[in-house]
Amino acid sequence: MNVRDALEADADALASIADSPTDVMRNLVHDRTVRVAEDGPRDPNADVGDSQYDGSDPEDLLGFISFDAREDTVHVTQLDGTSEACERLLAEPVRFAEQESMAVEVLVTPGAELIESAAEELGFERRGNGPRFNGSQTVRFRLDP
Repeated sequence: MNVRDALEADADALASIADSPTDVMRNLVHDRTVRVAEDGPRDPNADVGDSQYDGSDPEDLLGFISFDAREDTVHVTQLDGTSEACERLLAEPVRFAEQESMAVEVLVTPGAELIESAAEELGFERRGNGPRFNGSQTVRFRLDP
């Protein structure tokens, strides 16, 4: 599994994984730190012009994470993918936070057992309820430095 920075060309593939509009995902790539996990190594010099996904195929991506840092906390804003990809991707903001002596928070929605498992595996602790999103209660997980 290879983890790399997301590119604008990944927007269609990210939209497929997140069940979200491509424009929203394109904006996400511009506004946040976004990493993708892909199956196998990727040749950055490969010609991808013939892909119907304009550079990234959802079949190649195993997951993605977006996060940003504010004040003393790194906030995971989106995480989706396979179990292994979620754990590997969640380690990205953890690594950044450790270098900057910051905490990391992730909000988990009901039914997101893969994300909850990845957070627990990396040492996050359940810190009560988070805000409601689309009418669903979230659970806040936090990893302190």
